Amino acid sequence: MTAVTVRVPAKVNVQLAVGGRGPDGFHDLANVFLAVGLYDRVTAEPADRLRITAEGRDVAGVPLDESNLAARAAIALAERHGLEPNVRLHIEKDIPVAGGMAGGSADAAGALLACDTLWGLGSPREELLSLCAELGSDVPFALVGGAALGVGRGDVLTGLAVAGTFHWVFAAAAGGLSTPAVYRECDRLRREEGTGDRVADVPVPAADPALLAALGGGDPYALADALSNDLQPAALSLRPDLRGTLDAGTQAGALAAIVSGSGPTCAFLAPDPDTAAKIAATLGASARIAPAPAPGATVCP
Repeated sequence: MTAVTVRVPAKVNVQLAVGGRGPDGFHDLANVFLAVGLYDRVTAEPADRLRITAEGRDVAGVPLDESNLAARAAIALAERHGLEPNVRLHIEKDIPVAGGMAGGSADAAGALLACDTLWGLGSPREELLSLCAELGSDVPFALVGGAALGVGRGDVLTGLAVAGTFHWVFAAAAGGLSTPAVYRECDRLRREEGTGDRVADVPVPAADPALLAALGGGDPYALADALSNDLQPAALSLRPDLRGTLDAGTQAGALAAIVSGSGPTCAFLAPDPDTAAKIAATLGASARIAPAPAPGATVCP
């Protein structure tokens, strides 16, 4: 086999409930993921050493060394099987970089599946998911796709039923937001508000039954009413300009507008494809239309 290409989706968090900060610095989550039809492609081919190349959207923000999550994925898989990670990984970016849509995590999942296929390892899905969890809390969902509830750090997944198709518009903001910085700001705001930031101060996060019912029923209006993101106040505190984008999409016909994950990408739920097109036209060149749910990491024919 000379090359393997894997297509891997972006995600939107239709619910991101953030618990208190534990002694290890991490937060417990109830994270309802929905994979959306914006994709990166990761191609693995034999090489004399590990190499990373990239093209497409925002590639100036993509590291081309071993700090790249896709490179770390290849190294982890090779070490697990006693191999040298002699592979070139070429990443075709279409998911916004540092945009709260798990583009780097998607690339890691894509690299794992691509390398596993290229090297003929045939790893069980459970083994790949275990490696995904070691790489980051969003990586397992990129492998699985569809819709899922993630608990713990967000990496312990339970698949969720979804009926029909939800129509989304995403507006990528210039410049990224650091996920750790957004969590720190969330903690700071909680202390400032007197609600605390430790586990004992914040209710245990849990999935919203109304939101799960909306997904299962394929009802965009009910889903719009149930969308929530505990990180949104922190993202808006760090990037107040996002408020204008959220308002513009709502005025253009979105049923609801929300910051995607830690931001700064803004997500807009539309009732139908025509309204999605109108919202995208209003928001301008940065806006992308994407249906959901989408499949997880998939080897391209």
